Amino acid sequence: MKNSVYWLILIILIAGFLRFYDLKNTPPGLWSDEAMNGTNTIQALEGNKWKIFYPENFGREGLFINIQSLSVAVFGHTPWALRLPSAIFGLLTVLGLYFLTKELFSGRVALFASFFLATSFWHINFSRMGFRAIMAPFFLIWSFYFLFLGIRKKRESIFILAGLLLGLGAHSYIAYRVTPIIALLPLWKFYKNWQLRRPTSNYCAPCLIGLFIFMAFLAALPLLWYYAQNPADFLGRTSAISIFNIPQPLAPTPIKLVWGLGQFSENLVKTLGMFNFVGDFNWRHNFAGSPQLWWPIGILFLIGIWLSLKKIKWPESFLLLWFVVMILPVALSNESLPHALRAIVLIPPVMIFVALGLEWFWGKIRSSLKIFIFLFFIVATIYIFNQYFFRWAPNFNVYEAFETDITERANWLNGQPKDIKKYVVTDSVDKVDVRGAPMSFQPIIFITDTFFAKKQKEKNIYYLTANQIGSKECDPKCIIVPIDAKPTIYKTLKQKIPNLRLDISPGFVVLKNY
Repeated sequence: MKNSVYWLILIILIAGFLRFYDLKNTPPGLWSDEAMNGTNTIQALEGNKWKIFYPENFGREGLFINIQSLSVAVFGHTPWALRLPSAIFGLLTVLGLYFLTKELFSGRVALFASFFLATSFWHINFSRMGFRAIMAPFFLIWSFYFLFLGIRKKRESIFILAGLLLGLGAHSYIAYRVTPIIALLPLWKFYKNWQLRRPTSNYCAPCLIGLFIFMAFLAALPLLWYYAQNPADFLGRTSAISIFNIPQPLAPTPIKLVWGLGQFSENLVKTLGMFNFVGDFNWRHNFAGSPQLWWPIGILFLIGIWLSLKKIKWPESFLLLWFVVMILPVALSNESLPHALRAIVLIPPVMIFVALGLEWFWGKIRSSLKIFIFLFFIVATIYIFNQYFFRWAPNFNVYEAFETDITERANWLNGQPKDIKKYVVTDSVDKVDVRGAPMSFQPIIFITDTFFAKKQKEKNIYYLTANQIGSKECDPKCIIVPIDAKPTIYKTLKQKIPNLRLDISPGFVVLKNY
């Protein structure tokens, strides 16, 4: 028992190091989706507009943004302040996976699963980014852990906590919405066991189940009430990326159905292949194209799947149900597959499958050879550290993917004199938030804290399109910071304001009139 505690502490230390180390600089930059969260934190903190749901940027559940706002209030308008809650959720998820897996299998399998999660590039990456999706595995793991603990101990307080955590998960991410389907299996099993022992049992299973469901409903109610009043926000992003959303809106339903089923089959193959063969190509989500699992771990995953399918008993059946149900939201979408972010809800069962594969292997080798498994753990930790911090993070594709150039402009603007007018300018308005502001402005708006007009006036920072700015804006002097490095913008601005001169000393192009 003591050895397990020591190993768990070591795993948590490794997980914490991989999630918090150099968080101020890695990942570089601030992606506009993260920055949009930051802009919403400004609204929440200074405008007293705390929301259950933020409709900008396709709409996002508000819990994570509201938590981020607390971090911003303490640590300021920096990218890492937006990412700190993710690192905390990521670390607690590693701990939770240990307890859940131990409840389902054994202490050794639990240690294996938590180690593989701790050293997973997939999970580490999203634990260091300001996306709400990182909460989904956290709530899944902890709610199921307390549900199984409650079933074992038959305590009302534990069922209440399990229900609250399950319901709070509804505030995390779109893919989480199918979670209640997974919960049906353990609840049904609990009820059937109670029926068999009803004459001698001293507890009421239907009462405990009802309490669990009620508390989950209560925790999810604010969001459900919002969706009841704004049904378009419930379906907005989901319908936009659905496989049935084909380009011909007037196509007959049978054609849409056949097309959608064909697309689903293709998506399912891509998603299943992401673990061992070809992973997400988005540099923000992955080391582009690499499998989500390092190849030795991928082999253990396949062994774990095979063993679970061979048994199909409890708790393997629960694990398989989790995997199958949570793969559906990914395969039913039609955007940039394979998609590591949307598949984040699959990480917990995948890591348990990997642990089951290693447990099988552990039982097959002689004691004298088990030292090589510990050496494998060391190699895996070194490999993932190198993969993330030395291969992925410095890669120029990552620099571009996180819009680091825009972040550099924001930091530079923060250091400029307040008495000079500063204009952030773009001619690209293809992606805007609900207020019509280009998403490319969001990193600068957050980092410079210039969402509200009074702050823009105080700091002399304003946001315009290239067509909106003229000579009067630069009277008597000004600085113009183009978001887009396009000669056409420079030409347009020079025609409007002849006295502008180009300055590349900051490391990017700015135009000055003084």
